[in-house]
Amino acid sequence: MSEPDLFVVCKNCSAEVSPYVTECPYCGQRVRKRAPKIGPDGTAQTKGRRRAPKLPKLRADEIPGIAPETTPHATRILIALSLLAMVVTASDEVTYYDLGALLFPIDGDWWRIVATPFLYDNLGYAFIALTAVGIFGMHLERRFGHVVPVLVFVAAGAAGAALSNALDVLPAVGGNGAALGLLCAWLVDDRTAARRGDDRENDLLGVYVIAGLLLALSLATEDASIVAAAGGAAVGGAAGLLLTNLKR
Repeated sequence: MSEPDLFVVCKNCSAEVSPYVTECPYCGQRVRKRAPKIGPDGTAQTKGRRRAPKLPKLRADEIPGIAPETTPHATRILIALSLLAMVVTASDEVTYYDLGALLFPIDGDWWRIVATPFLYDNLGYAFIALTAVGIFGMHLERRFGHVVPVLVFVAAGAAGAALSNALDVLPAVGGNGAALGLLCAWLVDDRTAARRGDDRENDLLGVYVIAGLLLALSLATEDASIVAAAGGAAVGGAAGLLLTNLKR
């Protein structure tokens, strides 16, 4: 066990003073910033150096210490297309079946599985689904870029509609599957990051509430297919796993 220093030398007057004082009693010169803590054995206690917290790698165009501000243009376009379709159908000159709503089994019109997630004939349904698209599309866009939310929306929405058509669970109209796809892609990326030690401390209660509302739409409105919702969620989860591994 190392013995404590018996004294320290004042750099100003060269006097030997106690190691447990901060100022020289002879000349008043400060000899240390603060007196050390004394341990049970009478020795001065020194703390180990703290490790600086590890920060994640900077993204492209990111300034150290400042999060980049990305305007979610792609997410806004997805929402705008649905709103535009609602305005067009409100004129009563064009029906939402004409725009591609999947009301009956597909008879060679495969373009409908891509078009139907953008169409709504129910304002409550549209509000919940488009709110979810806005929230999770924006988060994905800011993390992965403008193309990703569009691809996830289209892939999840089309896969859900195709599955609903294959199982003859129709109609399958609106973006409940596409919105769940975006939500699940974001959720899988967030939870995978947390398991790697990069917990972003997001409040997941709101996420689960939105997911529950999107699933409940199938009971509240005839247009929303539970099969489309399940298919969209599965595709979104797979997309989130792929994205988080590519981002590492």
